[in-house]
Amino acid sequence: MTAWTPRRWGAAAVASLAFALVVAVPTDLVDTPVFGREVPPTWWAWPSLVVSSLLAGLLVATYVAAPEQQGPDPAGRDGWIGGTLTFFAVGCPVCNKLVLLALGSAGAMTWFEPVQPLLQLVAVALLAWALQRRLAGERSCATPTNVPATTVRSDPS
Repeated sequence: MTAWTPRRWGAAAVASLAFALVVAVPTDLVDTPVFGREVPPTWWAWPSLVVSSLLAGLLVATYVAAPEQQGPDPAGRDGWIGGTLTFFAVGCPVCNKLVLLALGSAGAMTWFEPVQPLLQLVAVALLAWALQRRLAGERSCATPTNVPATTVRSDPS
């Protein structure tokens, strides 16, 4: 990351902020008139959102090609699961329609709320793993892209 261009660092900053807003607004960590929350946020919601946002921003920045890079990147996109888990981990357990449909309001408080910190740990681990995997791919030897093809001559004799 020390060799990253300002363009990549800018992409990381913008992506981190966008990720934080995309998660914080609908989960009502940022108070808006559109979304509400029945259960107040936990003490760890903001710190964990900040960590996830930073990791997600750095991960997005690995997809910003440096000027010397060309062609598509064959590595997969592995961080989306971590981002999705962060959304469920910091959200209100009884405000989430999927959780309510699956568990009901009593189940959301009894079963889902205690699991939310574990979801966040898994989310951070997945984001960190995806970032590490992407950065390891950048450090590996690059394949030359502009190497002329060799011609093979066949001898008719």
